[in-house]
Amino acid sequence: MGEGNRWLAFLARVRVPLLVIAVVAALVVLTGDHYAFLLGIAIFVLALLISVMLHELGHFLTAKKFGMRVTQFFLGFGTTLWSFFRGETEYGIKALWLGGFVKISGMTSMDEIDVADEPRSFRNQPGWQRIIVLSAGSFMHFVLALFLLFVLAVGIGMAAETNTVSAVTTCVPPSVTALNSANPCSGSHLTKSPASTFGVRTGDKIISVDGKPVGSFAQLRAQLASTKAGVPVPLVVVRDGHQVHLTVRLASIPHYSVPYLGVEAATVYQREGIISSAGFAFSQFGDTITSSVSAIGKLPAAIPDLFAKNRAATPAGDVSSVVGVGDVTGDVVAAAIPWQAKATLVLYLIASLNIFVGLFNLLPLLPLDGGHLAVVIYERIRAWFARLLGRPDPGLVDIQKLVPVSLLVFAVLVGLGTLLIAADIFNPVHIQV
Repeated sequence: MGEGNRWLAFLARVRVPLLVIAVVAALVVLTGDHYAFLLGIAIFVLALLISVMLHELGHFLTAKKFGMRVTQFFLGFGTTLWSFFRGETEYGIKALWLGGFVKISGMTSMDEIDVADEPRSFRNQPGWQRIIVLSAGSFMHFVLALFLLFVLAVGIGMAAETNTVSAVTTCVPPSVTALNSANPCSGSHLTKSPASTFGVRTGDKIISVDGKPVGSFAQLRAQLASTKAGVPVPLVVVRDGHQVHLTVRLASIPHYSVPYLGVEAATVYQREGIISSAGFAFSQFGDTITSSVSAIGKLPAAIPDLFAKNRAATPAGDVSSVVGVGDVTGDVVAAAIPWQAKATLVLYLIASLNIFVGLFNLLPLLPLDGGHLAVVIYERIRAWFARLLGRPDPGLVDIQKLVPVSLLVFAVLVGLGTLLIAADIFNPVHIQV
């Protein structure tokens, strides 16, 4: 095997495991003694490992379908712990469970294989088959994301705020910033909220505001917006099965357009049907693709602010490494919120990560699958022009010439990944759960 070929094999196998290793290495920094947080990290790492293996399974199944010679399909890297042969393929488990790989004979023009195996080599197959095999990894990421979003809608349900009070805020937040913070009443000398002052209780179901019926929290917010702060407003609630009539004087928060009552809405989860769940999955998939493309575009602008004190308020607050996503998953699992909310957020995170990885892997950069796709597409375009000119097919691209470019791209990706991981460890962005 040539030197360039060994480098390409190395790059292809370590691109994902390096990220997983970073997650494991960051556990000591991120976990402490919080077992729920550890559970969240474990869930994320397991989901990442499964998604990596599904990625490789996509390459494996399509290569087998087209009759290509697949010699290995392994979970993990390093020393082989256990394996068996079925036909010409060796299946097994290696010592480091940090990813997986599938080996297809003749992936590039540099691969040295037996002459007898050449007809079934990857490089000897029609361009459209090679394109399908190369795209299958990202396709599996997308299928997994759609499945998770579908399960979310049909199995857990969509969150909907009701007109039932789940909590009464004790104060009037002094600013919009305080209102949107995790502890809006953390200051001193704060005014009591109208809800706590005028007798609204947790569990009350607000059915009328200023004589107008209210059936949801959205309607409650709309009715409050139509009233004025400081003016007596009739409020009807259902408490213990009986209607209770209250009169409240709403407060105002500077630069906040809606008069403030000081209640939080209870949330219910409504399961969707199969058709509406499928529609929801595809809709969220499209939205996530848009946000993922935006995140990739923000990477260059985010680098200068990765270690800024106000990172969350800069473009760097919208980008993260797998360490950051794992940290957020741990926060979600450890949060004091209903299990439905935890499951929803975790599924969203895993689905979003798979969509992002699937898109990123299609970038036309070697050693990513997208780089190999670009090479195959270039070969077919070049062959088409040669046919038009009555010339023979120029054949395969000399991948040896692209090895320096691959090494450069790999170095940039590793450098960027290391920078993001360092930022997520030493300057993390925390979300409010």
